[in-house]
Amino acid sequence: MNPLFDQTPDRTSRYSFKWEKYKGQDIIPAWVADTEFRCAQPILDAISSQTGHGNLGYVLPGQFEPGLKAIQRWLKEKHNWDIDTDWIVWAPGVVPAFNVACKAYCEPGDKVMVQTPNYPPLLAAPKLNGLERVDIGTVMENGRPTLDFDALEANAADPDCKLFILCNPMNPVGSVLTQSEMDRVADICHRHNVTLCSDEIHCDLILEPGCQHIPAGREEALKDSSVTLMAASKTFNIAGLGAAFAIIPNRKLRMQFTQAAAGIVPWVSLMGLVATEAAFTRCDEWHQAQLAYLRENREMVVAAINAIEGLSVHVNEATFLAWVDASGLGVENVQKWAESKGVGPSPGADFNQKNHFRINFGCSKSMLQDILARLAS
Repeated sequence: MNPLFDQTPDRTSRYSFKWEKYKGQDIIPAWVADTEFRCAQPILDAISSQTGHGNLGYVLPGQFEPGLKAIQRWLKEKHNWDIDTDWIVWAPGVVPAFNVACKAYCEPGDKVMVQTPNYPPLLAAPKLNGLERVDIGTVMENGRPTLDFDALEANAADPDCKLFILCNPMNPVGSVLTQSEMDRVADICHRHNVTLCSDEIHCDLILEPGCQHIPAGREEALKDSSVTLMAASKTFNIAGLGAAFAIIPNRKLRMQFTQAAAGIVPWVSLMGLVATEAAFTRCDEWHQAQLAYLRENREMVVAAINAIEGLSVHVNEATFLAWVDASGLGVENVQKWAESKGVGPSPGADFNQKNHFRINFGCSKSMLQDILARLAS
């Protein structure tokens, strides 16, 4: 038990997106991917210091040197990636960023490959930008979900497929691509002239010992043909502040990206900049404590879910999200089944897999125990 994460703030009267969905119902929300945890104190202190100054005027993100240096430091120490701060392009979220990538690297009518299952905004991006989505499925290998590389190879050969949007670590299945898997992605994209947009928002939530996140842009074979999307938002529970960034080493790709965003995508907020800087410079101990807590929660989830007849779940290597196979229930609507038990997961249908649902275990142990007990009842 850890009081940092056991004692979570009450969000029921705070207009939380997660909690408003089932407002007034005896259903515990376990869906959208933010955690119940209180932010690390250095982040709260940094925000308080900024408001205490008394002026909240314009700050151009590209001129916020402390944030740029913080990203540079974090990527070097946590991911062994030396970057130039010129490669950083701020964005108010990874969702706007991969939509910008669609505009930047495709023409109307082109095709965009998307790894599935995947979270709803990513699945929606191609159509929103007048493009055709091509699904690249997930296959199980030795009990672990991974990309269907045969499908990726076959579809990348289509000259109309200009872009591949990858989620790594994979959401919702939680796998972290290995070096050999990244090498295959790089090889396929290179041979077929496909640009890779890699959503790596969960990259600092690796739970499985021995797993190591490999940033796309760090790979020499992908350096000039990739956009790597990251944020402190999921790891440090600051998603409501709207701050993310793209790492784009190739100057041409970077210019295309910034031009596609111009006049449409707003600047990252001042508070988002301040929180990101604090997260990436003063919260290392909090981060490690959270990972330990989430590993314990994951063990609880795997043991409890696999003990419920009709449900099964694999051990996710990363994220605070469990992808539950409910096909064994034999019911028409697995989401309604869960809600009838008093639990509100993310519907599998929204991820392109209707016989599953996604459970968010980024919460206190007492809340998680309640969720699991209700599902088992």
